[in-house]
Amino acid sequence: MAEKISLPAKLINGGIAGLVGVTCVFPIDLAKTRLQNQQGSSIYRGMFDCLIKTVRSEGFFGMYRGAAVNLTLVTPEKAIKLAANDFFRNLLARDGKELTLLREMLAGCGAGTCQVVVTSPMEMLKIQLQDAGRLATQKASAAEGAATVSQKPSALLIARDLLRTQGISGVYKGLGATLLRDVPFSVIYFPLFANVNKLGQKSPREKAPFYHSFLAGCFAGSVAAVAVTPLDVLKTRIQTLKKGIGEDTYNGILDCARKIWRNEGPSALMKGAVCRALVIAPLFGIAQVVYFIGIGEYILGYFN
Repeated sequence: MAEKISLPAKLINGGIAGLVGVTCVFPIDLAKTRLQNQQGSSIYRGMFDCLIKTVRSEGFFGMYRGAAVNLTLVTPEKAIKLAANDFFRNLLARDGKELTLLREMLAGCGAGTCQVVVTSPMEMLKIQLQDAGRLATQKASAAEGAATVSQKPSALLIARDLLRTQGISGVYKGLGATLLRDVPFSVIYFPLFANVNKLGQKSPREKAPFYHSFLAGCFAGSVAAVAVTPLDVLKTRIQTLKKGIGEDTYNGILDCARKIWRNEGPSALMKGAVCRALVIAPLFGIAQVVYFIGIGEYILGYFN
């Protein structure tokens, strides 16, 4: 029989993992967003150059612009993703037999589809906050002024303006692009993690050592992250509401892909790939360690 799961415990595990992971890797995620949004003349030459210039112009906490949105919404996002994958794996299991690769991919697809309910607005708001410093730097450079940030938009103001002017569809701008990224990511990540993690199990009923689960999560996360980077670039560009001087605007996924290919070349679709791998690898490594240690089960057991 398939192992019975405790949904509340999985939700707690996913939430804790998300909070710890996002806190650790958010500056790299900020660099990724800014690098992906660069068009034409580049302000940043790479990840480290972006982080150094961000600290110089915006201070240390400038690297954490948009972190509040992620820390608020990452708990339900990670909880939904991890718990949904477990749910679909159990649903697709037959008489205790191991899932076939196809069924593992279907479970991942279900998890990726469920999570975008939270992921899409979270990503859209986060991107506006992360990219604000790049836009301010670009404007200051064009005016030959100091590269300082004069305006600090807030997620609440952005969300309120979008709801007032565009309704709920404004908050969910880029939903299709988010689905296009997250579903393939989950289809790749979850089966790959399950099979790599299985190599560390001495028997089917035993858990792999925590360090093996961590490395399996890092490996599967980095592979999946790099594989879907072109889709992440499209999503980032589409969800960015304010464009820099002379930067293209886009009317949908196909228009975005066509303009990037024509104006910047195919290599532009891999912008931020290294940053993305460096973000996703520890994020999912940490997530899987927390998930497999069973902190949620311990917390529920203590209160019961």
